[in-house]
Amino acid sequence: MKFGIFYELQLPKPWSRDDEYELLTNALDQIELADRLGYDFAWEVEHHFLEEYSHSSAPEVFLAAASQRTSNIRLGHGIVQLTTNHPARVAERVSTLDLISNGRVELGIGEGSSVTELHPFDRRFRDKRVIWEEAVRCLLPMFWEEGWEYHGEYFDFPLRNVIPKPRQTPHPPLWVACSQLETIVMAARRGLGALGFQFVSAEAAQAWVNAYYNNYVHHLEPLGAYRTNPNIAVVSQFMCAPTDEEARERADGSTFFQFALRFYNEHGPVVPGTVSLWDEYQVWKQSPSGQKAQHGGLVGSPDTIRRKLHKFAESNVDQVILLNQAGRNRHEDICAALELFAADVMPEFHAMEPEHEAWKRAVLAGEIDLAEIDTDPYNRRTNQSPTKQPTASVGD
Repeated sequence: MKFGIFYELQLPKPWSRDDEYELLTNALDQIELADRLGYDFAWEVEHHFLEEYSHSSAPEVFLAAASQRTSNIRLGHGIVQLTTNHPARVAERVSTLDLISNGRVELGIGEGSSVTELHPFDRRFRDKRVIWEEAVRCLLPMFWEEGWEYHGEYFDFPLRNVIPKPRQTPHPPLWVACSQLETIVMAARRGLGALGFQFVSAEAAQAWVNAYYNNYVHHLEPLGAYRTNPNIAVVSQFMCAPTDEEARERADGSTFFQFALRFYNEHGPVVPGTVSLWDEYQVWKQSPSGQKAQHGGLVGSPDTIRRKLHKFAESNVDQVILLNQAGRNRHEDICAALELFAADVMPEFHAMEPEHEAWKRAVLAGEIDLAEIDTDPYNRRTNQSPTKQPTASVGD
């Protein structure tokens, strides 16, 4: 099992003048520490206008800074919004990041989550899936073709050589954001790694993993001639401390992630300066759903987290992504948690990686048949699905 760390760059109100400066500086310090400790991935989101929830609107700049302070950790776009960025600019920025990081980029691609983000860029929520698929077709050949042109409904690009080219050939590993089973299946069929940005139990992870690999093996339909990336990762709340009580205390605001994302999806744009999501969150925490959320995730002592992780390992998930910067988690507590986890927990699960890779090779070769698990109990519907679905056949 591999481990990533995950950054929304959350900043609850009230704010002071230096808060954003300290937020980004501390996050870069944490990634530098994670690199020294042997973590495998650092993931950075792209969001726009979602104040308090995510102040990460320029991930290519943040990851470029991280690339110069690290040596081994993989630098993940989790994700680039293909709906609000022109494909040529994505290719240019990703390739440049891949060059200056010596080939350490992981490229997650997604649609954007809400009208708050999409409408200012003249994109409609209902169209986001078809725009995304067209953007994938337009974007990916730019990484390896000397000359490429694309003429579609949403993107019209004349013959050009998009430069520079990435260090990894033909392109960095590809992922897609997944918030429900429908997108897990879509990722598998498109041959893309699945970034499961939905907190799931170990039992649900088992169902997601089996659904993903069964669809990858039996129903693979890539959108083009790119290199596929069979992988599934799940995100989990995280705080590691000497005792369970200390961990829960230090992670008191970790569920702000779920609350704030749900808030923007349900309420749409809010007038700036009229709402404090942190205050709204305090009310939600006392609700039944808020109370239930407090008990999830990898929060606890090394022994507690180890027991929970063994259940995830049994599901054969490829990567667990630790949501370490959430709500008002303190920089000092985040660093201490990364150090304690790396010393007392991570080596045991890193040692399992050869066995997991052997299992994976056998599954992909058709030597192991995975059970078809009923996924309905684990299929949490969200309101992030577009209403307009792609109609073009694969390869058009």
